[in-house]
Amino acid sequence: MDRIFRRSQGLEGVQFVDHRISSLIFADEVVLLAPSSLDLQHALGCFAAECEAAGMRVSASKSEAMVLDRKKVACTLQVGGEVLPQVEEFKYLGVLFMSEGRMDREIDRWIGAAAAVMRSMYWSVVVKKELSRKAKLSIYQSIYVPTLNYGHEL
Repeated sequence: MDRIFRRSQGLEGVQFVDHRISSLIFADEVVLLAPSSLDLQHALGCFAAECEAAGMRVSASKSEAMVLDRKKVACTLQVGGEVLPQVEEFKYLGVLFMSEGRMDREIDRWIGAAAAVMRSMYWSVVVKKELSRKAKLSIYQSIYVPTLNYGHEL
């Protein structure tokens, strides 16, 4: 997969601070990023061509398109002659992305997960007199804080 990405990378991507990010890759999950639908179609075509050269193919039935914008924008992407469905939201590595860029549902999920952790930790950690304040703080920082910040433990 690394070879496919190295060979299919072009100038597409989005600027994030001082880095240009063209894709996110984890196992068999791939997210292609581009500043316009034309650039994204080009990146998708290059990626699909490199996959074909390696004996693999991009499955249109398992792929989706999403535009991050405050207003609804249509983006018709094709792979192998099939049009990819456009979605308003999707989960990538457990994080919910919404097309208008809002995070309220994801933040609510993080707060709910943190509350559940605190409930479960209360009787086993917080009220235990046998545990020192330092041990309680260490448990709090290693379990509760990452759950509140990321929606799960690190």
